[in-house]
Amino acid sequence: MSHKILIADDEPNILISLEFLMKREGFEVVLARDGQEAIDAIVRERPALVLLDVMMPVKTGFDVCSEVRASETLRDTLIVMLTAKGRDTDVAKGLALGANAYMTKPFSTKELVQKVRELLEPAP
Repeated sequence: MSHKILIADDEPNILISLEFLMKREGFEVVLARDGQEAIDAIVRERPALVLLDVMMPVKTGFDVCSEVRASETLRDTLIVMLTAKGRDTDVAKGLALGANAYMTKPFSTKELVQKVRELLEPAP
């Protein structure tokens, strides 16, 4: 089964490269360019997993993560935070808000794909 992934990032080059990468891996991809677009797309599309940038206009990735976790119908959505903010406090905040994983930029695309597969297709 092909899983649907939402990629939320305000950096066009990152959106394009992640979209290409995830489609190549066989995933269905939806894009959002800011935090509010991300929330709207999560409600509308119900992706299995969200690749969520922390620093975005309108709403931050932290805001989006909090809203998703607070929602009865959306709280099971898997969230991987992607950010240039790699300080321990940022990582701790992302995980405390309910992110399933946290990766700092620049990250290896191989590691990202591995993490996405790990979350979506847990070992039996």
